[in-house]
Amino acid sequence: MLVAQGLTKAFGGPPVVDGVSFTLARGTITGLIGPNGAGKTTLFNLIAASLAPDSGTLTLAGDRIEGLRPDQVFARGLARTFQIPRPFPAMTVLENVMLAPTGQRGERFWTNWLSPGAVAAEERRNRERAMHWLDFVGLSKLAAQPASVLSGGQRKLLELARVLVAEPRLILLDEPGAGVSPPLLEIIMGKIAELNARGITFLIIEHNMDLVMTLCRPVMVLAQGRLLLEGSPEEVKNDPRVVEAYLG
Repeated sequence: MLVAQGLTKAFGGPPVVDGVSFTLARGTITGLIGPNGAGKTTLFNLIAASLAPDSGTLTLAGDRIEGLRPDQVFARGLARTFQIPRPFPAMTVLENVMLAPTGQRGERFWTNWLSPGAVAAEERRNRERAMHWLDFVGLSKLAAQPASVLSGGQRKLLELARVLVAEPRLILLDEPGAGVSPPLLEIIMGKIAELNARGITFLIIEHNMDLVMTLCRPVMVLAQGRLLLEGSPEEVKNDPRVVEAYLG
């Protein structure tokens, strides 16, 4: 699904991501762990095109994507969530999800005058799809509420629904368990597993080792900008290099 070769990024000093190479197999849930400051979020930003790599290549399902804009990468089926969800607080939960589909006719103002029927029909379809995914994540009862009323865990579920409506092939999740209550965390983990069973590939940054050990096969360990190890959860947990990276 995704191949990274020699990804490197620096910000005027030593590289934050230093020659990282890996392959994500289609249909897997891969965990990305490492101590704070290891470069995990920077690596995510490179993959999602929020940052351009200084060197290296990225290939998504056979197509080179480094150098594209974030919206172009999103349109090719690679979506991401953020550690701190950022919904539009004054818009309803439903409206937040309806924003996500790409290439909507109503985004071009003249089509609202020339083809109002087609715009309205597309909006009805988008509303149905948005409600489907809100129901999937358990937020359909809050569809008409402003997003500002949602808890932190519910906002993470809203972000998940928002990317799902765009039908991605690969989803990058940035700490989906951070700041989430145990009951909501169980829900999020169950939804990830269910979506993966439907064929969606995941790459997950996470500090919650229970989530990583339960869901992720394989696990990659990043330390000081370099890929330290890739293996099964059991191999990673028992590797002395990982203990050293975390505990020093």
